[in-house]
Amino acid sequence: MKNNFLETVKGKLVVSCQALSAEPLHSSFIMSRMARAAKQAGSVAIRCNSVVDIQAIQDETHLPVIGLNKVDYDDSPVYITPTMKEMRAVASTGAEVVACDVTGQVRPHGEKLADIVAKMRQEFPDTLLMADTATLDNVHEAMDLGFDIIGTTMHGYTPDTDGMNIADDDFSYLKEVLKIADRPVIAEGKVDTPEKARRCIDLGCHAVVVGGAITRPLEIATKFINAVNA
Repeated sequence: MKNNFLETVKGKLVVSCQALSAEPLHSSFIMSRMARAAKQAGSVAIRCNSVVDIQAIQDETHLPVIGLNKVDYDDSPVYITPTMKEMRAVASTGAEVVACDVTGQVRPHGEKLADIVAKMRQEFPDTLLMADTATLDNVHEAMDLGFDIIGTTMHGYTPDTDGMNIADDDFSYLKEVLKIADRPVIAEGKVDTPEKARRCIDLGCHAVVVGGAITRPLEIATKFINAVNA
């Protein structure tokens, strides 16, 4: 079956529905209902974490998904779908896209990203691969390895980009990514207002992912509490 993900999301919003184990909404049932709300609002796809959440969201919404699996390993800082084990598990759900960390950092067990990509192409030829990058060097690596989609997900979340924000200087970093990328770019990471999301599309991004600003009520409520209590 043809993978129509890129056609479906072009120029549109993807909502990220994720809650980690320490967060109040950690539950595949709750995430599936969050995804239902996103669908009702007009989201054309969902980004989600873990096999159980992916399956629950697929059953609830029947929307295409960007699937990932966040797992911490002692021997690596990479946690977004870090090994072939997680890549295979996510792809086996039928997720249209599998996203993984592409930040140039050492992966768990010494696995090589090039080997992971090669195995994925062999085992899941119809599954698109999304690179969650942080820097322009990461973008080049992702293109060299043959990733289908470039994401800006990790910009601001790695040691060498700590404190950076995709919206800084009118999205100057994103503009550089768009200049060098020869495949679809999906903006993600700290896109926390409707205006920023619209700007990403206007600049030429294929789609934009918004998560915490929509689906993490603890973070949203904390901003209001801090403002009121200041």
